Amino acid sequence: MSDFEIRMEIKGLMLDPASNVPIVILREDGGSRVLPIWIGVFEANAIAMRLDGIETQRPMTHDLLQASFEALGADVDRVVVSDLRETTFFAQIHALRGEEAVVLDARPSDAIALAVRTEAPIFVRASVLEKAL
Repeated sequence: MSDFEIRMEIKGLMLDPASNVPIVILREDGGSRVLPIWIGVFEANAIAMRLDGIETQRPMTHDLLQASFEALGADVDRVVVSDLRETTFFAQIHALRGEEAVVLDARPSDAIALAVRTEAPIFVRASVLEKAL
């Protein structure tokens, strides 16, 4: 079986009632499968602010990352939740600079926060979705 990528959308953010830790909920685009990913407070705030259209006076870390890509002439092509080891998710930021493809290792929360800023699509590898569900 090939490990294809499944397009996801952000369904929402919530707090885990047991631990009070933020969770970003990804839902399969056009489907019913969901993937909850526990994330940090700062990343949840960065995602929520962008989803709500709130602009800050000074750039936040993910705004700086977006500006860095732009200054280097690179476009974020997509982000991919690429692996699940034990209880830790891993992600990749796929960027294009002209004809050159670049893949960066990232935490899913940072990759998602960047994706909402650059309007890049979010994907999850099928194997990750199978492990998580």
